[in-house]
Amino acid sequence: MNRSLKVTLFVLLLLVVLVFGLVIGRQVFLVDSGEPIPAPDLAEMNTYVYDQPRPLVEFALTNENGEAVTRQSLRGKWTFAFVGYTNCPDICPAAMANLRRTDKLLSKELPQPDYLLVTADPEHDTPEKLKAYTGFFGENFHGLTGDLETLRALAQSLSAVFVHREVDGELLVDHSGHFALVNPDGQLAALIQPPHNPEHLAEAFERIYLWAKANRENPRT
Repeated sequence: MNRSLKVTLFVLLLLVVLVFGLVIGRQVFLVDSGEPIPAPDLAEMNTYVYDQPRPLVEFALTNENGEAVTRQSLRGKWTFAFVGYTNCPDICPAAMANLRRTDKLLSKELPQPDYLLVTADPEHDTPEKLKAYTGFFGENFHGLTGDLETLRALAQSLSAVFVHREVDGELLVDHSGHFALVNPDGQLAALIQPPHNPEHLAEAFERIYLWAKANRENPRT
């Protein structure tokens, strides 16, 4: 190996070490200084994490057990929320199955989230029908129904939309296909776009949880 090549390789190695040191040093500085740690970049998992979680709209709806649910009801736990409906022919069953698979992949050392189906078809999705549907996927799967405009406002708060249309006398609902991750403060923390990979969902949740935990333990001064 000639001298110029050795010098070039040595310089490149120094640059790699310098960049790595700057990245690590920045994280340490942010933690030590009390500055909030930036949200993790999870673009490779189709996930966008808000640096500042967004508050959800106030709402009053009914769950699958006929119980009243408000925004305050979401506090204290992580929640994967999805806008859909029980008669959905394709997107919703696949989405719910992906969430069930994700639930089984999560480490038991992590907080175990709830999974919430916000119906876009309250005329047909009664509490009884939601209970039968969500119960198939697991005991931590729940549903919300109630006033159509309240549901629409909640969906928008989760960065989702839905539109009703009638085809050959049958109601069809076009709706968003992403998952919204709600933190234990009842705030929108992240959006996870399809296609959904359960392994990626589990990893994204763990990284978001650890990031949020680190910021809670090092509050901004």
